[in-house]
Amino acid sequence: MQPPWPAPLAPSPVRATVTVPGSKSVTNRALVLAALSQTPSTLHRPLRSRDTLLMAGALRTLGADIADTDTDWHVTPAPLTGPAVLDVGNAGTVMRFLPPLATLADGDVHFDGDLRARERPIGPMLEGLVGLGASMTSEGGRLPLTVHGRGWLLGGKVEVDASLSSQFVSALLLTAPRFADGVEVAHVGGRLPSGLHIRMTVEMLRSAGAIVEHADMNVWRVEPGPLNLGRVTVEPDLSNAAPFLAAAAVTGGTVTVPDWPVRTSQAGDALRHLLERFGARCRLEPEGLTVSGPDSLQGIDVDLGEVGELTPVITALCALARGPSTLRGISHLRHHETDRLAALSREITALGGDVTELPDGLSIRPRPLTGGVFATYDDHRLATAAAVLGLCVEGVLVENVETTGKTMPGFVDLWTGMLA
Repeated sequence: MQPPWPAPLAPSPVRATVTVPGSKSVTNRALVLAALSQTPSTLHRPLRSRDTLLMAGALRTLGADIADTDTDWHVTPAPLTGPAVLDVGNAGTVMRFLPPLATLADGDVHFDGDLRARERPIGPMLEGLVGLGASMTSEGGRLPLTVHGRGWLLGGKVEVDASLSSQFVSALLLTAPRFADGVEVAHVGGRLPSGLHIRMTVEMLRSAGAIVEHADMNVWRVEPGPLNLGRVTVEPDLSNAAPFLAAAAVTGGTVTVPDWPVRTSQAGDALRHLLERFGARCRLEPEGLTVSGPDSLQGIDVDLGEVGELTPVITALCALARGPSTLRGISHLRHHETDRLAALSREITALGGDVTELPDGLSIRPRPLTGGVFATYDDHRLATAAAVLGLCVEGVLVENVETTGKTMPGFVDLWTGMLA
């Protein structure tokens, strides 16, 4: 492992335009739909990161032809074949979206990944697949996992407790058009987090020609039928824009992210409203989203249940605000790349802050922060949150900043370029 990265201090208000790479969520959903389509598809400006390269590599192993050019991925579908061994890394979309697809392969498909991937929950989704007729072998509902593909799956109605991850629902919906009877998925259990990601799944399915009904808040019905994704232009990853826009907020500067969509299903679009609650000004114009920071940040009290992935950077802003903050609705973050609530509390407190875990969130009381090593636990969003703190706190050393390559290769260059 490389030595800790010294997060640069901002000597003055940040003023920059930062072009953010494509959306991981859109890229990986599009790859799955392209592999299941009847005709070739093109992904224009896809994200090339560890998570998306793992997805593309897994689909190639199963038979899809994915040709990489300078700006595009061209996907030519083919019959799914096994036996196959797939590496999911620590990518939630790969470990959850591909087992349903693997039921359509002709042969066994074995899944495994990083050590943390073996701890992350997939059991409810696997139980749903078994209820739809799948056959598989797993270690207590976790990785490693072997799906015994038979080339088809009956499908039908199934109940799934998706309170730990909305990806359980998205996983079943994405492959549903290829099941003999389609799928009707009903979420049962506690609060469903990150519903915007399911909306993205539904919109992308419909754009590929699928018939999707969502008459009830927690029930989705996908009819069996052909898919034809065609050409998809991948939007910038709005959640990955969070640290750059936060840089404007914490330094009283101005940052523009070009090509911000006027209408999107990405959860990161909530940044516009969240940053305004801190006192920043946000302007969505044809050239992009521009954020201008206030003289000082206000504390906030907000439910982040729909946009949990923004929590690490939002927590960093709260730690630099002038008043206390409470973040709620995010207990599911304990099951992400790491236990994000425990990690944020531990690492910011180690720098002199005061962050306390709540049953479903965090309580942040600002205190003067000092430098020190900020552990990231192989979590890309912990690393970017530490970089935000480093703008205002001298001596923040970010452990394993390379983990940002999971969804944002070249983060360090983008960050230092912004400050230049």
